[in-house]
Amino acid sequence: MANILVPLAQGCEELEAVSITDLLTRAGFNVVTAGLDDQVVTASRGMMLVPKLTLDQALQQDYDMLVLPGGLPGADHLNADPRIHDLIHKMNTAGKYVCAICAAPKVLARAGILKNKQATSFPGSIPAEDMAGIEYQEQAVVIDGNIVTSRGPGTAMDFALCLIELLAGKDNRNEVEAPLQRPAA
Repeated sequence: MANILVPLAQGCEELEAVSITDLLTRAGFNVVTAGLDDQVVTASRGMMLVPKLTLDQALQQDYDMLVLPGGLPGADHLNADPRIHDLIHKMNTAGKYVCAICAAPKVLARAGILKNKQATSFPGSIPAEDMAGIEYQEQAVVIDGNIVTSRGPGTAMDFALCLIELLAGKDNRNEVEAPLQRPAA
């Protein structure tokens, strides 16, 4: 069973945070939500999210995947946390999955791991000074090696289902997706 860390920062996008954690849990993965501190997280539209652990507690474990929800100012809080940047570098160096959606790809860009990579984000969320070397795409989900990025709240389910497929294969993705009653494309 894959071990996945989803850091939750104050002001994160709740639709992304909840969709990601819900679908990855439905797939049978161990999903650890971690607050940057010991407070309940107030998401961007006021929903209260209760992380399982603090980030310091969560960092005592190893993970197969890191997934950063976006939203503002949530992505800015993630970007300002050196523990998040250290974890991004550690996981990327180990070839583990590093994933971000919406405004959160700015954290990956600032960490320098999107250079010479294809990536996407919420339009305009990656500052111009961090765009150099990124092969920017406009698809819902972009996979480049171990890095997975996505556009925003409307792509959260596609993003999470893609992560399931990467970790456990198409059959597991289909098992999770079928009961969601998503319309055929």
